[in-house]
Amino acid sequence: MREPTKRAGTASLQHERHYQRAGFRIIVGIDEAGRGPLAGPVAAAAVVLPLQRRDLGRLLRGARDSKEMTPANRESLNTLIKQIALAWAIGRASAQEIDGCGIVAATQLAMHRALSALNDSGIEADCLFLDYMLLPECSDLPQVSFVEGDRRSLSIACASILAKVWRDEKMRQLDEKYPQYGFAQHKGYGTSAHLCALRQHGPCPAHRGSFAPVSAALRTGGLPLEARAGA
Repeated sequence: MREPTKRAGTASLQHERHYQRAGFRIIVGIDEAGRGPLAGPVAAAAVVLPLQRRDLGRLLRGARDSKEMTPANRESLNTLIKQIALAWAIGRASAQEIDGCGIVAATQLAMHRALSALNDSGIEADCLFLDYMLLPECSDLPQVSFVEGDRRSLSIACASILAKVWRDEKMRQLDEKYPQYGFAQHKGYGTSAHLCALRQHGPCPAHRGSFAPVSAALRTGGLPLEARAGA
């Protein structure tokens, strides 16, 4: 099922409360970060908030689409979410896996890995809240796919923040390994500076060779795209 879009400055608990009243206890918010970049992994986070807390919305004030937040606000809420959540987990799919199965399937793989890590901690989901995505392999679970879910569901917004903060840190680590590309600044997105570096240096093992700007740069040379574990 898909919920219609509704813009809001801060994500709310309206939908979580609605599903609570319908009998769902463990609602897992899932979201990704890094579908669009030319380099690095795609990350996904799964978050279970303590919905019984009446002060939850106040405590997590400002949580929304992570792309609309400042880095400082994301970092602050990232720490708070981890302290407040009943459980949370991160999943990822590498650049090599993205090239192997495509970005949509790799995103779903990262989400499955986050959900599996959550299950390993003893959390069994009653319902999944996702941002414009469904997980066919979880057909036994009720799933709600929201348009702009990270604006409309606090659970999804919190997952968005955790995934974004985790991935940004990963890109800073890749920047230390491959400083010529400026990953710490643009996080792998196709900025003019990144495209210029691709033309000058060719792709590195962290790049997604199946993405058009990278495959074009491969024809100019650069580092080989083998041995890409962790990219």
